[in-house]
Amino acid sequence: MCGIVGYIGAGAATQFLMEGLKKLEYRGYDSAGIAICDKPTIKTCKCSGKLVSLVEKLKSMPLYGSVGIGHTRWATHGSPTDFNAHPHLDHTNTFAVVHNGIIENHLALKTQLKKQGVTFCSDTDTEIIVQLLALAWKGDLEQAVQEVVAKLEGSYALGVISSKEPDKIIAVRKDSPLVIGVGTCGTFLASDILAFLSHTRDVYILEDNELAVLTQNKVQIKTVTGAPIARDIFEVNWDVQEAKKSGFEHFMLKEIIEQPRAIRDTLRGRIMHGQVDLSQELSLNPSNINKVQFVACGTAYHAGLIGKYLFEELLRIPAECLLASEYRYSSPLVTDQTLVIGVSQSGETADTLGAMRLAKSLGAQTLAITNVMGSSIVREVDHLLPTWAGPEIAVASTKAYTSQLAVLYLLAGHFALAQKDTTKLPASLKNLVTSLEAVPAQMEFILQHRHWWEDLGQELASEQDLFFLGRGLDYLVALEGSLKLKEISYIHSEAYASGELKHGTLALIEEGTVVIGLLTQPNLYDKTLSNIRETQARGSRTIGLIGHDLDEEKANTFEKTFSLPNVDPLVRPLLLSLPLQLIAYYTGIARGFDVDKPRNLAKSVTVE
Repeated sequence: MCGIVGYIGAGAATQFLMEGLKKLEYRGYDSAGIAICDKPTIKTCKCSGKLVSLVEKLKSMPLYGSVGIGHTRWATHGSPTDFNAHPHLDHTNTFAVVHNGIIENHLALKTQLKKQGVTFCSDTDTEIIVQLLALAWKGDLEQAVQEVVAKLEGSYALGVISSKEPDKIIAVRKDSPLVIGVGTCGTFLASDILAFLSHTRDVYILEDNELAVLTQNKVQIKTVTGAPIARDIFEVNWDVQEAKKSGFEHFMLKEIIEQPRAIRDTLRGRIMHGQVDLSQELSLNPSNINKVQFVACGTAYHAGLIGKYLFEELLRIPAECLLASEYRYSSPLVTDQTLVIGVSQSGETADTLGAMRLAKSLGAQTLAITNVMGSSIVREVDHLLPTWAGPEIAVASTKAYTSQLAVLYLLAGHFALAQKDTTKLPASLKNLVTSLEAVPAQMEFILQHRHWWEDLGQELASEQDLFFLGRGLDYLVALEGSLKLKEISYIHSEAYASGELKHGTLALIEEGTVVIGLLTQPNLYDKTLSNIRETQARGSRTIGLIGHDLDEEKANTFEKTFSLPNVDPLVRPLLLSLPLQLIAYYTGIARGFDVDKPRNLAKSVTVE
């Protein structure tokens, strides 16, 4: 939700800023801009649209200097126009600000400033900050920033420069991510480590209500009131190549194809002698837990739903899966024997962070499942189980989602070992390790048949409405498949528990309506097939994603079928996810859309 970059050093700031913005464009692409210190003023270049528009504009108006800040925007306040693009400057062009977040009291502050004679050039909440800075300046940029942030309510990550003090960048964080890189060629500021990973692996991670002063060779971290803070450098161990397309046309396809590797990496070191072994990274004692709550948003919420299934249906532990945006404004019932699990790809999702803070304040034990080790959620919780998917750039989550599922299966296995009477556990849970270890190879088999999904994408490209049906685990995966299709192809789709058809949804089925049926759970085959036939009686066209063990006569119920490889039904959601991702990808491509950057969406939702 907006990307921030900053650079101060011996090199050309424009080059570093544009390189960083390219890595951060997944966070928003409504507009982009940079500001460079060029005494006695600051010069900017910014425009609406994707980063490529800024690249073209800079050809005719290049900016020179070794200190600057940049921004790629996901619009919240004010439409995506040139004058609403960041960075924002004061009327004297001596202060510039980039901002990720929302200033909740911006209207009140704006009214006060107008009474003082300040005029505004944009409709954004961010411009309030830079206008306040100009009024607060009394010869010390750091003090001016401290005075301004004391007046702000809401969430913000800020990068500030001034031609009055061109040898520094001021950074401030509250509820929005901000990291600092220390390299041999200078110091970097960004919303995400990816922005400067090719230049340095040495990182400082700012916490909430912290301020940093960046110079070419030094970083000082303080509280927002000025008290010094000692902070260790965090060394990043990602493979830089993982953050590049590596010859693929789109990051989304690359990340879909990386899933066998991501699952292997996520399982590695966590299975020992045929059993799940999390003892080296998880101090949590399952015997002290009598209730589990999963909180998450979007795709991570769909992963949490499968976590709920595993804990309730297989382990017989009461579980809930709740939308983080609702949880944080509810009155959750938790005790010190409740485990609240926050699932977040980025670890910066504002609603999930808020929910976890609430749960912890109420006495619950907290655990995070995330793909980013240096993220906010990691520092908020009692326990951590990272996924090892590697950087995920495409806005629509693929490998992060299946890696989250893999971790949830491991966690279920960890809890199973703590059961007093393991003889009462379902056979599928007892065979969990064998099933999980087979998944990567089975995923590779599915990916070898991508042409099938490419052809199907071409067929679906002209559709306006589409339905996904399933029961049990299939329904939970159908929810994610429907979301993917909506995100990438902009086709209206819905996922339903197929037994609910007769309670209203069947009214939407008409001649030619496409229905994708998910049948991978043998105990529910007959029930789901009965529901599929009900749609066919109303003229639907049906496509089946089926288990290998569905007999041929029943499989022939569908016009087209794709059979999953042979793996235990318990872990079939891991395999079933791939065809649904490929359907969304190829349908979006066939419709001519940018599948890496779907409209109106951003990768990391760091505001409410």
